[in-house]
Amino acid sequence: MQIAHQIVILLLIGYIVYTVDLKKKFFPVPVVLVIIGIVLSFIPYFSSLHISKEVIFNMFLPGILFTSAYAFPLKQLKQNIGMMAALSTVGLIISFILLGIGIYAVSGFFSASLSWAGAFVVAAILAPTDPVSITAIIKQSGGSEKIADVVEGESLINDGTSIVLFTVFLTMLVTGKDFSAGHFFSDFFLVTVKGLGIGLLLGWLLSWMIYYTSNKSYRVMVTIAAAYGGFYISEFVGGSGVLTTVAVGILLSQEFDKIPEKTELKRDLDGFWDIVKPSLLSVLFLWIGMEGANYLLSAHWGLAAAAFVLSLVVRLIMVGGLIGGVPAWRREFDRPGSAIALISWSGIKGSMSVALLLWLEADASGESEMLVPLAFIAVFLSLLVQSIGIYPLTRLLNKK
Repeated sequence: MQIAHQIVILLLIGYIVYTVDLKKKFFPVPVVLVIIGIVLSFIPYFSSLHISKEVIFNMFLPGILFTSAYAFPLKQLKQNIGMMAALSTVGLIISFILLGIGIYAVSGFFSASLSWAGAFVVAAILAPTDPVSITAIIKQSGGSEKIADVVEGESLINDGTSIVLFTVFLTMLVTGKDFSAGHFFSDFFLVTVKGLGIGLLLGWLLSWMIYYTSNKSYRVMVTIAAAYGGFYISEFVGGSGVLTTVAVGILLSQEFDKIPEKTELKRDLDGFWDIVKPSLLSVLFLWIGMEGANYLLSAHWGLAAAAFVLSLVVRLIMVGGLIGGVPAWRREFDRPGSAIALISWSGIKGSMSVALLLWLEADASGESEMLVPLAFIAVFLSLLVQSIGIYPLTRLLNKK
């Protein structure tokens, strides 16, 4: 019963923060919630409240991903699918490799020499992006709407890639096995195919069921079943639950253009999911602050700060190389340099990074016990610095 009371209090705090956000256009909601969570961790009443990898994966991620996917403009998806797919797959793998090498190289300067597997596990945690409210700030501060769409679309897809990378190198870290490129790419292919296949099937079934029922309650119910059920089924058979849920949401978005009463349908779904998403995000980020407060006392701040800076540099190199290196993509932006800078800076770390971090914590032993506080501090710095810096950076680049 106490846990229920604690969650209600967290929801109330989150709603207050989001209410302030409606009044202040450039209010960095995630970092404010995390900081409040850190403060709450010192209150004994909340000492019994803990979050786990299973809670984030099974309760938070499906709802957050589904809402973002079905609300994503289909027109923007079709226009930018090539760029978003490249950034979230090839681009993420490039970032992961460069970041892993960088973290391994600099770790020796901080008296905390990491193994190759340990460095790449941290890189996998820092690889996925989760812009949350960043995209809204970009649009409201005069930044390009296209930039915001590319950042948001990339984040929908790259979570699946990061999970595969993480599981491969966590297994290496725990068991001491060597890396096998063939094993990695076969796992990546199978996880992707299964996830997308189940997502396409469930998305088609969901679209059919919504088309043939006009009851708004039933329509909302089947979206819940598809979003969460699809995630669980895919994970059970070894697929990517992330890709399944995203595929279901995108197919539903496509269905809006086919249904005559699409405005009414979207209003019905928004009436439910627009409440669910901020509720999940409120509790999640408050919980992140509470769970990670103890790690902020770690002695690895120097290496964590270096890892964070490296993540920014590596992402800038990756985004610049992909967008700047493809003339067709470069020409889509009026000012390619500003676009590359904003897309790079908007690669904030969030819910998926924390889920992987808690996964590491659950299996922590030996070297991995040091990696947990190291990775959390780097994620915290990303939330703090990038969330606060996005508005002034957007304004500065617009002036130039």
